[in-house]
Amino acid sequence: MQWQKRLKNVPNILAFLRILLAFLMYLFLVNRDIFGGIHSSWLDYFAALIFVIASITDFFDGYIARNFNASSKLGEILDPLADKMLILGAFLGLLYLHRANAWAVYLILVREFFITGLRVAMASEGLSVKASMAGKVKTVSQMGAIGFLLMDWPCADCLLWIAVFLTIYSGIDYVKVYIKAQK
Repeated sequence: MQWQKRLKNVPNILAFLRILLAFLMYLFLVNRDIFGGIHSSWLDYFAALIFVIASITDFFDGYIARNFNASSKLGEILDPLADKMLILGAFLGLLYLHRANAWAVYLILVREFFITGLRVAMASEGLSVKASMAGKVKTVSQMGAIGFLLMDWPCADCLLWIAVFLTIYSGIDYVKVYIKAQK
């Protein structure tokens, strides 16, 4: 039983870690001059590595919360906020580097903030705010696109537009759930 009490805080610790990693990744993307003579491709690698580690914390905090009964109200709020901070940091850094289409980033971020607000409204009405399957697929598509954009790999722009489509689709899915719950 003692280990279960300790495990209860792990998802929240991982979410806080993701917030710190988002800041560090952003630093590697937009403050390249503070790293002296390190070649920009190495800064891309470091930013991508940090992004991957942060993305892995997202998987594990959800896995631990669900499978070890370690979820909390703080976690239900903190996890999606940490996700948004990671995505926001990555996309702003990619815009700064001129690697991401501004319209694609705009559409993704508008959806993210709108749905975050909707989820807060749903929570205040006692409705479930847990991520849907469409929301999880959206997150994976965004993370894949960001990874390709960070590494400046071919097809990155195509993956970004696929992520835009899935992001909008999952946003519509959340709105449908909210409307259905209002009836």
